[in-house]
Amino acid sequence: MTAQPSVLMERYLDRLIQENEKTNVTRIIDKESAQVLHLEDSLVALPEMGDAPEGPYADLGSGGGFPGVPLAIATGRPTLLVDSVAKKMQLVHGIVQELGIGNVEVYAGRIEDLARQRPGEFSVVTARALAQLSVLMELSSPLLRLGGRLVCYKANPSEEELSHGLSLQDTLGFSLVSQREVDLHGNHRTILCFEKITQPSIKLPRKTGFAQKKPL
Repeated sequence: MTAQPSVLMERYLDRLIQENEKTNVTRIIDKESAQVLHLEDSLVALPEMGDAPEGPYADLGSGGGFPGVPLAIATGRPTLLVDSVAKKMQLVHGIVQELGIGNVEVYAGRIEDLARQRPGEFSVVTARALAQLSVLMELSSPLLRLGGRLVCYKANPSEEELSHGLSLQDTLGFSLVSQREVDLHGNHRTILCFEKITQPSIKLPRKTGFAQKKPL
């Protein structure tokens, strides 16, 4: 990467907005909103990323590449963007290659399948606006190595969602490390960070789709 990180992020965002006119990858189409709700929002979790052990990073449900691409540029970690929609991953991969962002790869498929192929490989996993906390914990646990971190971006999680997720920590091998509240230009964010401290007490991943259809 030869360009400054901030410049590279801006170029990525510009190209995504251009391509979005043809492909409809993101609902956010004006540059000002995209800078806040994509770039700035993605970078909110930089402190948690910095505290995670060195090693590869996976962004689950990456969609248009957020928060994965900005965090990959900012941290330099080997990064895998994961999304089941192949069209989105093809588009993102094309832009990443065009801009020479060499530490980013894509995976177009289900998270459970990735966990079967690459178990315990990742040092840090992020998920933004993807699923309930308990589901994120279940999906990420088999991907993470011991000591690895799960970083969840949440908008306005209910007490019920939080308490349910926390009740599954022992089952899924996690321990809550931090919970941080952030105001992003009037948009509330809760950043939850878990450490994988032991192997889960149940066999993971379960059958594909069970995490959402039959949550723990």
